[in-house]
Amino acid sequence: MTATGKALVTGGNAGLGRAFCAALCDEGYAVTTLDQTAPDGFVPWTHRMCDLSDHAKLDAAIVNLAAVGPFDVVVLNAGISATGRFQAIPLDAHLKLLSVNTEAPLVLCAGLAARGALAPGGRVIFVSSLSHWTGYPGAASYAASKDAIAAYAKSIRKPFRKAFGVRVSCAFPGPLRTRHAARHAPKGASAAHRMEPDLAAGLILKSAKRGFATILPGNRAKMAALAGWLLPRAATRFMGRTVFRKLDREVW
Repeated sequence: MTATGKALVTGGNAGLGRAFCAALCDEGYAVTTLDQTAPDGFVPWTHRMCDLSDHAKLDAAIVNLAAVGPFDVVVLNAGISATGRFQAIPLDAHLKLLSVNTEAPLVLCAGLAARGALAPGGRVIFVSSLSHWTGYPGAASYAASKDAIAAYAKSIRKPFRKAFGVRVSCAFPGPLRTRHAARHAPKGASAAHRMEPDLAAGLILKSAKRGFATILPGNRAKMAALAGWLLPRAATRFMGRTVFRKLDREVW
């Protein structure tokens, strides 16, 4: 298939990121991904190793990516988590989480824009979290990092459209059926109601293509966000009962 453009995905080795890469390749994009680990087996996209928490490596990656671009689609998806009692998680784990989840996408977005590596008419998609609407007891740093992403995306939406002709969207997926989600979930938690990453990626890309600024993939995510907006205290208490009280360990 002839490429329809160029796409960049962070965290493309597994889970939602890998689903984004596959979906974009199927649409005909020439896809480049940044991840700190190599993919398992052959993949039809270009993989570049990069530890997003390493400032020097991130700066170098931006320079190299600018030479590959401009990108028609940029999906800033990479993220890590830290779950358990806040005070029991090492400070370094909190700091690394904020570097990967918040600092890296902000720096990447600004760096690519400054170097003309965002194609006019293109799209930038930030991947936040449903926790933005509901709160996330037991993963406070993660929730904070994803809130920051949502605020940044909202703040640059109009300036980027005016200066670069680029649309900015922010996606808020709920629980997904991934190894990462399973690792941070309470022991014995059911994955029955978690969305498949392929479905989530498809819904997010479709909504971004249609120009949606806020993307809640799936009816469950929409209902949870509405409940969190209308009844924030009740939604946070619900998350505390179903997640925090059931956590039996700290994971980072």
